Amino acid sequence: MNSFGRIFRVTIFGESHGESVGVNIDGIPAGLPLTAEDFLEDIERRKGGTQKGTTPRQESDLPIFKSGIFNNKTTGAPLTIIFENNNTRSGDYAKQRAVPRPGHADFVASKKFGGFEDYRGGGHFSGRLTVCLVAVGVIAKKILASTQSIKVAATILEIGGEPDLEKGLQKAIDAKDSIGGIVECRVNNLPLGLGEPFFDSAESLLAHAVFAIPAVKGVEFGAGFAAAKMFGAEHNDAITDASGKTKTNNAGGIVGGITNGNELVLRIAVKPTSSTPKEQQTLNWETNQIEKFSVKGRHDLCIALRVPVVLEAVTAMVLTDLMLLEQRIPRILP
Repeated sequence: MNSFGRIFRVTIFGESHGESVGVNIDGIPAGLPLTAEDFLEDIERRKGGTQKGTTPRQESDLPIFKSGIFNNKTTGAPLTIIFENNNTRSGDYAKQRAVPRPGHADFVASKKFGGFEDYRGGGHFSGRLTVCLVAVGVIAKKILASTQSIKVAATILEIGGEPDLEKGLQKAIDAKDSIGGIVECRVNNLPLGLGEPFFDSAESLLAHAVFAIPAVKGVEFGAGFAAAKMFGAEHNDAITDASGKTKTNNAGGIVGGITNGNELVLRIAVKPTSSTPKEQQTLNWETNQIEKFSVKGRHDLCIALRVPVVLEAVTAMVLTDLMLLEQRIPRILP
C-alpha cells in the first residue's frame, strides 16, 4: 500500500496535479529540533528546472507542518507535512488520456482502479511524490547523524553508460530521447547487527524501500552482479579485527542479512523516463487501434539526475527504523 516501517512508519499521499502531496511519519523521537529551513537544501537538490536534463516544472515545495511539531521540536506524535501543487498543466494529460504512455503506469493504473484514478501528471504514480520521501529523508538523516554520527550520501555513477555525465546527457539530446543512469549510496558509521535473517534482512528492507522510487529497475549491494563472475576466495571479505572490519567490501556492509559494521554500499539502476518526445507506437483504447504517439509537456530527460537525494532518503528511512527496533536510538532525545 502506501505505508512502510514498523516503528518509524511512513505514509505518503496525494497526486501530481491534485491540491497537494504529503507524508505522515509516526515514531519520530520526541525532542528533535526541526524547522522548515532544515528541508530546503535537500528539496532544492530534488527539484526540476535547476539543472540540465530535468523537467522545467518548478514548485516552491515549502513544507507545511500540520502536526507533530511544537516550539520547533518534534512532539513524539505523528508528524504530517504537505507540499502544495501550484505549477500544474493538466491539459497536457487530458489530451492523451486514450493513449497510455509505453513504459508508464497509465495503462495498468486504469485497469486496476477501473478508470477512477487521477491520471493527470501520472497521479499517485508520479515522481512528484518523491518530495515526500525527501522530507522523510531529511528527518531520518538528522536523527542518524545527531544520535549515531551515521552519514548517508548518494552520487550518480553514470548516465547512459557514460561516467562523464555531460556526455551521457548529450547522447539523449542528440537522439531526442530520454536516458537512464546508475546511482550509488554509501553509509558510514553504521553499527554491526541491524537486520534479521531472511525476510527482514537489511538488504530485503532496503530493496523494498528502493523500489518505491519511481523508475528504479534494479538494486545491488557491494560487488552486486559482478559477484556472479568471481571465485569465492576473491569475493569473500577477510575479517581483519575484532570489530568486524574487513579487508575488502564485496558484501557491501551486509552479511547474512545483518549489517557487519563496514561501509554500506548499494547501487540502483534508473530507467529512462517513460515520457519521451521520441515517436513510438501505443494502443488507443478508444479506437482499439495501434497508433503513432509522442509525449508533449514538461518531463525529465534523465530521471537519474534527481534521484541521489531520494535514494539517500529511503536508505536513511530504513536504517532509522532498524536502529529504533534495536533500541539504538532513544524515543526521547536529550
